Amino acid sequence: WSPPLLKVLGVRAYESSNWSYHFKMLFPLAFAKFLSSVLAHISIWKVPVSYAHTVKASMPIFTVLITRIFLGTRHGFSVYLSLMPIVFGVAVATVSEISFELMGLTSALLATAGFAVITIYSKMALKDTGMHHLRLLHKLGMMAAIMFFPVWLLVDAPKIPSELNTDILTLLVVDGCLHWMQNILAFTLLKLVTPLTYAVANVTKRIAVISVSLLLLKNPVTATNLGGMLMAIIGVFFYNRAKYNENLAQKTLPVSMPKAQPPPL
Repeated sequence: WSPPLLKVLGVRAYESSNWSYHFKMLFPLAFAKFLSSVLAHISIWKVPVSYAHTVKASMPIFTVLITRIFLGTRHGFSVYLSLMPIVFGVAVATVSEISFELMGLTSALLATAGFAVITIYSKMALKDTGMHHLRLLHKLGMMAAIMFFPVWLLVDAPKIPSELNTDILTLLVVDGCLHWMQNILAFTLLKLVTPLTYAVANVTKRIAVISVSLLLLKNPVTATNLGGMLMAIIGVFFYNRAKYNENLAQKTLPVSMPKAQPPPL
């Protein structure tokens, strides 16, 4: 569906003979997208959706660690302080989770780390190549789908004759359409609004996902568990606010020191 949409939107084609860059940047990004998507689906298979999305609230922690270790980015005290509610919130939700499974937690954490890597290095790829953000999304999705095809052949294809029916097919089509639209809207929204507005929208989305999953799936939760989820989500908002203020302060720093005035005679 992406190629017709890109043509309708007038997104320019990207042509590059620099295949070394594809293998250096785009191929690892596509592999991270493939692996993170697989791990994310394993997490919601093993643990409730509400808990999996609470763990995903730890993405700022991985973002700070990855940028600090691999890119040497330093952050202010307020950014590091804002990570504490996220850590405590995820810890409380984990300890109090009734349907806890170690594989579910591990998969959710690894998927979150993978999505953090994708976010960081996608911005670098857009800056280095000048590629349109929707074109990059299309390329990464296509490459990740090719990587996933052998896994699908081995795991899901043999089960199609016995397990596929109209209801499951309908759910798969709806899930695919919604996931595609969510990716398009997320990339586009990030370009249209300020980072703080996007952060508020992201936190609101996470609250909605957790609330709807609790109402529809009726997963058993405790007051402590809900408190941990809420603490993690609030921590994400404070992190995004602190990061926005830090970026704003860096942009308003003077580019040169003012010249010293000569002393009065």
